[in-house]
Amino acid sequence: MLASASFIAMRLRLTLCAAGLAVLGGAIGAAPAGDQATAIVDYHIAVSLKTDTKQLGGHERLVWRNGSTDTVPDLWFHLYLNAFKDKTSTFYRESGGHLRGDAMAPDKWGSITVTSLRLADGADLTPAMRFEHPDDQNADDQTVVRVPLPHAVPPGGTVTLDIDFTAQLPQVFARSGYFGDYFLVGQWFPKIAVYEPAGMRGRKTGGWNCHQYHAFSEFYADFGHFLVDITVPRAFVVGATGRRVATRQNADGTTTYTYEQDDVHDFGWTADPKFVEVHDTFSATRDVTPAEYADTAQLLGRSIDDVRLSDVAITMLMQPDHLPQTARLMRAAKAALKDFGLWYGRYPYATLTVVDPAPGASGSGGMEYPTFVTGDTSTQFNHLPFDTVRLPDMTVIHEICHQWWYGMVASNEFEEAWLDEGVNSYSTQHVLAREYGRDTSMGTFLGVGLTDLDLARFENAATKSADHIRQPAWTYANEDSYDVNSYLKPELVLETLDRTLGAPTMARVMRAYAERWRFRHPSSDDFYAVASDVAGRDLSGYFKQTVESPGRLDYEVASISATRGAAADGAYVSTVVVTRHGDVVMPVDLEITFAHRSPERVSWSGQEPSKTFSFQRPEPVDSARLDPDHHLVLDVNFLNNARRARPDRRVTAKWTSTWFFWIQNLLAYAIS
Repeated sequence: MLASASFIAMRLRLTLCAAGLAVLGGAIGAAPAGDQATAIVDYHIAVSLKTDTKQLGGHERLVWRNGSTDTVPDLWFHLYLNAFKDKTSTFYRESGGHLRGDAMAPDKWGSITVTSLRLADGADLTPAMRFEHPDDQNADDQTVVRVPLPHAVPPGGTVTLDIDFTAQLPQVFARSGYFGDYFLVGQWFPKIAVYEPAGMRGRKTGGWNCHQYHAFSEFYADFGHFLVDITVPRAFVVGATGRRVATRQNADGTTTYTYEQDDVHDFGWTADPKFVEVHDTFSATRDVTPAEYADTAQLLGRSIDDVRLSDVAITMLMQPDHLPQTARLMRAAKAALKDFGLWYGRYPYATLTVVDPAPGASGSGGMEYPTFVTGDTSTQFNHLPFDTVRLPDMTVIHEICHQWWYGMVASNEFEEAWLDEGVNSYSTQHVLAREYGRDTSMGTFLGVGLTDLDLARFENAATKSADHIRQPAWTYANEDSYDVNSYLKPELVLETLDRTLGAPTMARVMRAYAERWRFRHPSSDDFYAVASDVAGRDLSGYFKQTVESPGRLDYEVASISATRGAAADGAYVSTVVVTRHGDVVMPVDLEITFAHRSPERVSWSGQEPSKTFSFQRPEPVDSARLDPDHHLVLDVNFLNNARRARPDRRVTAKWTSTWFFWIQNLLAYAIS
């Protein structure tokens, strides 16, 4: 999310700086039957943008359906824009007005006020609204509101509300706001929370899941239908979630655009008079080859029809200075729709909008809403040597991936951020590797290949955290811990599982998870269950070590030695000592080479803190390497995995050279 790609680019720069100092188909249409969500919400919103005051005025008709067997006496809502109201909000207290390299502008606050909330029969519920503080008891926070009802909603019943609201947008910070005449309008309307019955996501009793807006968390909502009328001055170009179904020119010099979308749980939009609209189509026949369909079907054990994709109309809203990057970003968008669709099930919507934020508005970059994502780039990527670095491409791919992980498989980002960001990061690096090459997945810089996996591994090695991957996002010790445990370490956990199970099995795990939980709300336990079921073995122990605890995987070749034996044959007795420094236990191979002989392998369970292997051969041991096939990418230190009898500086030289060029990239990018 903003988080995602924008964060990764920022973390890349900051981390490498520290490291440098240390190192020196068919027609476009609706989804077919059976590919739809169970609708819980129906929103019809009319909103107008006042570009001079940066304010919104809106009316919302909301129909909420009680999909549980409980009788529900009240309704809970998110009022996210109140996170930017003043310095007393929980969001501001946690962030201090700084988040992922971005700073909130002084006195450019944002807020939302519900001016009227009535039942469809006219009963006024406005006086009964009460702010709630379920996470931290901060009485000043106004991001959650509870509305008692005069009559409870019975199981299967509905309630209809008419809500009038006004909002002041902040200057762009943390996903939403304005910068000049550019507007990215996210989390902008009163949004009803998710009612979870007992048993859902492990819940003991039924109730509303409605967390405050925290610095290190994102969102969670139910699926349904959105019909939104957006009125802006006529000069503004607009993009939004869903299909544009109507346009009306108004007598006052404004234009009203109507967007509609089913089977989504949120709605975002943008407006800017400088946008240049670029239209293209992802074609399920032209952009996917017969061989790719066949290979995917074989990999997943499915028919060709099971993996066939649909056409998607793509709109890119580009800043004029970034137009030279349009082709590469469009390529990235099509690669994402193709690969994620083949692997995890087709993209079921007719449209996709990619927004290029205005210069100075990077706080809105790298963000996703259903069918609507924001990129993150700058003019330096128009030119050598940065035009070969794929940070902008990765951002687009990562955000489109969220159409699956968070969009369709709608995990709770407040409580289990890794299920969207971590699964997404793992998925993104596979698309980057497939489309651009495993050793150049993030591009090249002055001839040196850059990879996404290197970044994740370096962060894991550099950060030692007592936090778990699975824990509420606002409970992490700090921003670095949230970043590592939500994005980068889960990527390594899943990649290690991938290389351990084998690509075909892992591909089927991910496909099964995407299909079984499509348009639903899974928990980590649900993912574990699918993985174990498809793999045909209990994987709960692996996840207990890596996700449910702050596990650290670190194996080392501690020493190797050889002595000539006293026997007449003069054979050598070679000894290799391996140690386990971390608390994560996994089987690992040990490869030993002897002078003038082919390598030999033995297996180690990895359970003992230390183990000694002895070999009697005519030649002395030359080298020893743990995990020679690099299955255990979660290992925090690859450099201690191998040892030679005689020092070999070539490996060190290679790493130093690689990081030197990464650092040059960083420094040039950071000061531009």
